[in-house]
Amino acid sequence: MIFYDCSTAPNPRRARMFIAEKGLEIESRDISIAKGEQLSPAFRKVNPRATLPVLVTEEGTMLAENLGIAAYLEARFPEPPLLGETPEEKGLVMMWNALVEQHGGMPISETFRNSNPHMKGRAIPGPQDYEQIPELVERGRARVAAFFDMIEARLSDSAFLAGDRFTLADITGFVFIDFARVIKTRIPEGNNATQAWFDGIKARPSAAL
Repeated sequence: MIFYDCSTAPNPRRARMFIAEKGLEIESRDISIAKGEQLSPAFRKVNPRATLPVLVTEEGTMLAENLGIAAYLEARFPEPPLLGETPEEKGLVMMWNALVEQHGGMPISETFRNSNPHMKGRAIPGPQDYEQIPELVERGRARVAAFFDMIEARLSDSAFLAGDRFTLADITGFVFIDFARVIKTRIPEGNNATQAWFDGIKARPSAAL
């Protein structure tokens, strides 16, 4: 297997943490998004959509989305289970992973890509160039604030996002909350359940990668 990574971007970090939590050592190649290497002809032969992360399996299949990579690795290496074991757990993991992506990852990215001058002309990842829309920044920040409220409410009742064990949903939540620093946003003061959960995950070896 070959894992195509980017050390500075959140989505590759999600896959990197998942791989580490599985205890796997996979050959990796770092692709610099800052240098535009994901748009190079060489990398687009690997993934024509020019996005990261990518896992090329031993069978030669290209998997270019976190859920696809996680599903493949979970099926091949089921321990420790990170996508749930019972039908209910599996449903909750997928539900909370989607909620975090939609209500956390998307507005953080929207705010960053539409406000950062380095993202001019690159407001959406992929092979096409899209101009920034400054009006989306205010909406993005409002959505991020609502996201933190949602996470605090959930973690006030649950040890982890999908239940009583660490899963993919927690990886996704942790990475996006950590990445919110690029829009100068941190866990709100008083969100004690979120802060305790975040600190616990930050102490895991996979979070240092």
